[in-house]
Amino acid sequence: MKPSTIEEQHILEQELNRRLQKLEAEQKAMAEAEKLRQKELHWMRCPKCGHQLTTDHYGPVEIDVCPSCRGLWLDANELETILASESGLFKSFVKTLRQR
Repeated sequence: MKPSTIEEQHILEQELNRRLQKLEAEQKAMAEAEKLRQKELHWMRCPKCGHQLTTDHYGPVEIDVCPSCRGLWLDANELETILASESGLFKSFVKTLRQR
């Protein structure tokens, strides 16, 4: 018994939807893999010179320092934490920077 044209169309639509879902899942997996690869390449690397960063403690904050170019890198809210525990010249300098 041969399926009708409507049945054939329905079967083809289902197959197309299955293939599209499979393609979307593969693309999502590839994007996640690429994101992880990029993170492994750049994690704890100096944005200026590319060397491996080390960590030092400055009061309650752990800062990232490049041993090559001596660049200093702070994570989110670390500057505010340093300023909250700091007084004097450094604090006034940062306030001046913020006003510009």
